[in-house]
Amino acid sequence: MDAVIENLPLYLQGFGMTLLLLVVSGIAALVIGTLIAAMRISPVASLRGFATVYTELVRNTPLTLVLFFCAFVLPQLGSRLDYATAAIIGLSVYTSPFVAEALRSGVNGVPVGQAEAARSVGFGFSQTVSLIVLPQAFRMTIPPLINVFIALTKNTSVAGGFFVVELFAVGRTLANANGDAVIAILLGVATFYLLITVPLGLLAARLERRWVVQR
Repeated sequence: MDAVIENLPLYLQGFGMTLLLLVVSGIAALVIGTLIAAMRISPVASLRGFATVYTELVRNTPLTLVLFFCAFVLPQLGSRLDYATAAIIGLSVYTSPFVAEALRSGVNGVPVGQAEAARSVGFGFSQTVSLIVLPQAFRMTIPPLINVFIALTKNTSVAGGFFVVELFAVGRTLANANGDAVIAILLGVATFYLLITVPLGLLAARLERRWVVQR
């Protein structure tokens, strides 16, 4: 454990970058995913078609390929983004279809009569979706959404392969420099990941019990 304690500042640096990737990418994926979910149920056929193609294309593309595109192809197109920003964009885009599909499952659980009642009192599509449908869909899909963010936490480790000094990249560097303490170093990396994923899992279970009781 000496290798872990001696390099604790490096662990904390990587942990901070992992948290940054998680929080910023999570918020961006939530915004994009919500828009895509709304487009999937839109009465406009072109919007439904675009959302369907986007969802199927992105969620069936490997994350490594998405990050490779952001880190190496975008600069060829004139982008001057640093690697961390490119990783955030890639993680946001990759995660957004999973958010959209989780929300769409919640939308399917909202009784059709509520949308019909909203339209009968003069609500348009955007008002019906934003004020009636999506708030209930969010309540019903908070546990699966948190599972998506737990997966995002683990996916941030892929960014380490694209020059982003996050937690897994720090662990890999330390393991290469301390060949006799590889197990302890990897256990240290796993512990920091668990500091994020375990509380998220407990939060999902607690919210699920709360919403089940109230529904």
